[in-house]
This record gives sequence, C-alpha cells and structure tokens, in this order.
Amino acid sequence: MVCSGGLLLVILGKLEWNIQHLGIYIAALALFHFLEYIATALFNPDKLSLDSFLIDHSPHYHAAHAASIIEFIIEYLFFPSYKRFGLLSWLGLFLLVLGQGCRTVAMFSARHNFSHHIVDYKSQDHVLVKHGIYSIMRHPSYFGFYWWAVGAQFLLMNPICLGLFVYWLHKFFSERIAYEEHTLNRFFGPEWVIYKTKTPTWMPLIP
Repeated sequence: MVCSGGLLLVILGKLEWNIQHLGIYIAALALFHFLEYIATALFNPDKLSLDSFLIDHSPHYHAAHAASIIEFIIEYLFFPSYKRFGLLSWLGLFLLVLGQGCRTVAMFSARHNFSHHIVDYKSQDHVLVKHGIYSIMRHPSYFGFYWWAVGAQFLLMNPICLGLFVYWLHKFFSERIAYEEHTLNRFFGPEWVIYKTKTPTWMPLIP
C-alpha cells in the first residue's frame, strides 16, 4: 500500500508539483523493506517474523527517514526551483537501483547464510560465501544499503541530510564491519584472511 502510494505520488508529482522524486523515494523505501522480508521468508523461514521487514530497525533509522522527508518539504516550500528533478536526482535514482540490486543479489547469493544480525557462534551449515557478487566485494549487502541511502539523498536533493548520512553511515558500517570481520576471522581463520586480502568492500574509507 505504501509502495502504491509512492507510485501514485510519482504520477501526481510529475503532473502537478514536480515532486515525483519524493514518490520514488517512498516507493523505493517500501520495496526495500518488502524485499528484506521476502529474502528471509525464502532462505531463513525459521527466523521469519514481522521484524524481518526491518521496519522497526531503531529510533535513529526512523529519525533519519523523517529528517529526509522534512528537509525535502521545507526546501521545496522555500526553494521550489531548486528541487526540480534534474541530474542529481537521476544520479540518486541510479545509486538507489545499484544499491538495492547489490543488496538483493547478496541476500539471494548467501541464502541461509545471510542474517540481519551478526552471529556470535558458527552453526554446522555456516559457510564463507565467496561466489557471485561476494567474489567482487566482501560485504555487498552493506555496500548496497550504503549507496541506497546516499542515493536517496541525491534523489531528494537534500544537501544537509546527504552530509549527515555520509557521516553516520561511515561510522555505523566501519564499526559493524570491524566487529563482523572479527567473528568471521574466528569462524574461518586462514580462509577468511585470504578472502579478505583479495576482496575489497568498495565503500569509501572502509578498505
């Protein structure tokens, strides 16, 4: 329903208010959460719950999306010509598609090995995924969300949120990746070290 509302806003926004990019953002956000649930349902059905939508991720997550919409609306009201869909919005749309595509492919490649939570113990069927998109980058799901979130701010042409998002995304993922890679090294030892050496993250300032 939210995705449909976003698509309706795309149509009306293009015809009446030139805010179709806000509709794209809302539809993309709904699609993101839907695909998180679908991947869990397909490959980790025993872990499936309403939390699998990742809607109630954290207060910070909700605040970030609320800030994105608020900044867009305020700047649209005071500087409507600045918010016209243009090259920056097209760049943002490209990054949204790239990010969503990489994250979805990562979940479908890792299958049951994918988890929304960092595990502290190694199950018997837990393997180090190195094929497909994982042969190109170490953390494609993080890469995907990073560029999805940055792309959303380009799409909306939100300069303030763009700067804040880049800062907090780097802080969050650098800390999360460091902890996750510590556990992966504990689980897989030399196999992980060799894989890490050959495979970058392709995320800014996170080698």
